[in-house]
Formats: sequence, C-alpha cells, structure tokens
Amino acid sequence: MTALRPDTAALDAADRRIINRLQEGLPLVEAPFATVAAELGISEGELLYRLELLLRDGVLSRFGPMYHAERLGGGLTLAALAVPEVDFERATEAVNAFPEVAHNYRREHELNMWFVLATETPERIPEAIAGIEAATGLAVYNMPKEEEFHVRLHLPV
Repeated sequence: MTALRPDTAALDAADRRIINRLQEGLPLVEAPFATVAAELGISEGELLYRLELLLRDGVLSRFGPMYHAERLGGGLTLAALAVPEVDFERATEAVNAFPEVAHNYRREHELNMWFVLATETPERIPEAIAGIEAATGLAVYNMPKEEEFHVRLHLPV
C-alpha cells in the first residue's frame, strides 16, 4: 500500500482499521482477504469493496505487492525534483503518468517531490529519467542506492 492523501479526516472507523491493518501486509494463506476481514470483524466482500472505494476515491494511491526490483534483474532508484509551487499539480500528474514511478511523495525541502523509479532493467533508469525531464521540463536528481537499509514504514490513520 502506498501514500495516503492528506485529507483523511472524512474516513470512517472501518476504513481507518482497514488501512492500518493492511499496512501490516497480507497473511500467506489461501484466502488472505477473508482472513484479514475476519480479523477486522467484517466480511471479505466489504473489505474488498471498501478497498476498491479507497483506491477509486484517491485516498490510497496504490495497493499491491512490493518487489525487490534489482533481485529480479530490474533497476531501482530514488529521484527528486525541485518543482515550483505553481506547477506542482501539473508536475505530479506528469510524473505519476510514468508506469516506472512506484512511489511519489511531496517533501518540505528545496527538492519538494521525491519518487522511486522501478524499471524492468537497470538500463531503463536513464531512459525513464529522460522521459520525466522531457514531460516536466525539470531536472531530475537521481540518487541511486549505495547501501540498503530495511526500514518498516507504517503510517497510522
């Protein structure tokens, strides 16, 4: 699961429980959604319906597995842009239109847009960066991984 919109105040208690629980991952069982739904005291159908609405309404930007792209022969890098405030929405749409963009976050920094690129091959990283630069008109700061750290990120709602 990926970034939440900042305006999550309208979520009801069930949506909050779902989001918080799904950040823990799905169990490796035959019916993972049924198992999670039972933990939450709702039906599997309600869980899936609510998840669909959270995605449709843009509360969640993505729900899916995380893969180690490099171990699968792909490329992975962290990148950033310095986006003028007046252009932030347009730049966000342009960046998010690239299927290689796995995560995109706003930051309070001169480099105010940070995103992860995951590509099928390492050679595709420069191509994706060039495409984003062409689409946004902004320089992409590429920050390839030098050392890997496993940090568990949980955003309580």
